[in-house]
Amino acid sequence: MSFSGFADDLPGWGVAAPSSGDIVTNAIKKEKIIKEIIAAQEDLRAMMAKSKGVQTDCDKLVSGNETLQMYIDNLTMQMAKRR
Repeated sequence: MSFSGFADDLPGWGVAAPSSGDIVTNAIKKEKIIKEIIAAQEDLRAMMAKSKGVQTDCDKLVSGNETLQMYIDNLTMQMAKRR
């Protein structure tokens, strides 16, 4: 459908007319964002590994504390029996 004085070669509503500069700029922006995401993923992996290491250390300390508490409880009972 054509109206006098209006060009039919314009894109429709919501459709941007891409120019070659826009395509290159968009590709560069996408590449930059992808690199940032990959870097963030690597940082997250490092933090998760660190967190797992800290959790392992914490579990060892909890186990050690439980052993010490049993030792203290046994000593306390032995001392109570002697009196």
